[in-house]
Amino acid sequence: MEDATRKTKTDCRLARTQDTTLLARMSRDYVETGLGWSWRANRINRLIHAPDSVVVCAERSAALTTSARQICGFAIMEFGIDRAHLNLLAVVPTLRRQGVARTLMTWLEKSAAVAGTTQIDLEVRATNEGALSFYEALDFRLIDTVPAYYNGRENAHRLRKQLFEAPPQRDAQTDSGAQQP
Repeated sequence: MEDATRKTKTDCRLARTQDTTLLARMSRDYVETGLGWSWRANRINRLIHAPDSVVVCAERSAALTTSARQICGFAIMEFGIDRAHLNLLAVVPTLRRQGVARTLMTWLEKSAAVAGTTQIDLEVRATNEGALSFYEALDFRLIDTVPAYYNGRENAHRLRKQLFEAPPQRDAQTDSGAQQP
């Protein structure tokens, strides 16, 4: 019989100020291990309220017999004119490989596409084989290795996913109806 946790639906919602302490602890404990703690509650809260970023939480039922929801993962992405950057993605370790991260990434990719974002970039520890495999399965491709990216301690692989091609730039003369020589 299939594990009951796999049957639990994961939903996404925008993060709220009251989530920041938990999200910061998740970052410290599940992502920033051995690097020092940089994603603290006040930093996450600033991004919750920033117009060019999104902080999204993944939630599941706390237990099969209750309707209470608990945060089981989250992600932070900042948007530029045509690119987005995934700053952080964390999932509770006991719920990894159960679709939580994929649900978060699907939500973020749909948001990016609606915003007209053509690509998403991210960095991941070069030693994090699980994360690298996950992102490669989502069509992210290695574009660079950045030495000592993480606090001068660890290398990062920079990955990119092309969501769609940017439309060609139009020439102002062509748009105004002027003849081309």
